[in-house]
Amino acid sequence: MVVLVTGSSGQLGQSLQFIALNYPTIQFVFCDSSTLDITNLNNVKQNFNQFKPDFCINAAAYTAVDKAESEPEKAHLINVIGAKNLAQVCKEHNTVLLHISTDFVFDGTSTALSVTIGKGYTEEDIPNPTGVYGQTKLDGEKAIQEVWAKHFIVRTSWVYSQFGNNFMKTMLRLASERDSISVVNDQIGTPTNAVDLAECLIKIIIFSSLSFGVGRGEAFGIYNLSNEGQCSWYDFAKKIFEINNKKIDLKPIPTSSFPTPAKRPKYSVLDKTKIKSTFGIHIKSWEESLKTIEFSVIKEKKP
Repeated sequence: MVVLVTGSSGQLGQSLQFIALNYPTIQFVFCDSSTLDITNLNNVKQNFNQFKPDFCINAAAYTAVDKAESEPEKAHLINVIGAKNLAQVCKEHNTVLLHISTDFVFDGTSTALSVTIGKGYTEEDIPNPTGVYGQTKLDGEKAIQEVWAKHFIVRTSWVYSQFGNNFMKTMLRLASERDSISVVNDQIGTPTNAVDLAECLIKIIIFSSLSFGVGRGEAFGIYNLSNEGQCSWYDFAKKIFEINNKKIDLKPIPTSSFPTPAKRPKYSVLDKTKIKSTFGIHIKSWEESLKTIEFSVIKEKKP
């Protein structure tokens, strides 16, 4: 079984490489943007013709949330045109596409019924992005749905890992540079360990390759996936410092004290009932998963 991964140099791409050896029956093909540019249809076709993947994990994306407000064309090119190109070529090769989306497709105002009753956003709730990044990710989802039926669109949130740039690593860096840090405490969501996300994607692939039902298409569609539980960014930072024995003056502040070009969802907890019941996936709490991070990898990569 051949699994082609785009965006291999990003957090999720590196996390998939980190666990790849645990799955010897899968032949992984890891492609960064210099090898496979999803915005170039011909380049996508060349790679698919060469590797003939059974599955494609699209971990390539424009994720600079604030920068997207001033670079809407670039965000659209990668998140919409790129996603559409992959869907088109996956259709030509009968390749199942796993595409990563985001909690930013929701406005975070808690107007959805499922949120109101305390479940978190479900896959049935109507998206309403408030910024360019969220809108392009939603448009990318729609482009895939219009082009190719054999897809799994996986919405996730607050991704971090020992790889790439993310909130956790930023907090650890700032803790080594400052005596005091202020972090917003009125945005509520769920941190997602990229390695957990990678493991779940592989479980979906294995399930799909073995299940006749998936072959008929019943399981294709949109799924939510994050770790369990919820917290604020302040709570997340506090737990990061606690686990790493960092002593620092951590101050909670409202979002209004930390203005950004792009508006963040106030509440973006995702309900995982569908993905757990469909694929039998066990999901760790965000606190438990944070403790599993291999901080030795971070230390080794410091200059």
